[in-house]
Amino acid sequence: QVQLVESGGGVVQPGGSLRLSCAASGFTFSSYDMSWVRQAPGKGPEWVSGINRDDSSTIYADSVKGRFTISRDNAKNTLYLQMNSLKPEDTALYYCAREIPRYDWGTMDYWGQGTQVTVSS
Repeated sequence: QVQLVESGGGVVQPGGSLRLSCAASGFTFSSYDMSWVRQAPGKGPEWVSGINRDDSSTIYADSVKGRFTISRDNAKNTLYLQMNSLKPEDTALYYCAREIPRYDWGTMDYWGQGTQVTVSS
């Protein structure tokens, strides 16, 4: 079955960096666009970034543009999110998710369990 397992979260000071990873299994990873989504305490999910299946195109929410970089390694079935210049408002549970083919970005059918990112001094 489809499995998405995130890792790499933690506590970091404002201005710091973290790199999240998502190990995918149970499906042909290279056939799907993938995204990162986050959910802050008391708020709804926020789509953060997406990457198409062959790594030729990426897209970002305005809130993270210029600070976060999404990437993937199809040989390793792994999705990444490099987060730089972190701000307290980036504090959230971060999920990787599989995009449904031919739907708009942010339409996802499988999510991982999430990894917590806390930005605090």
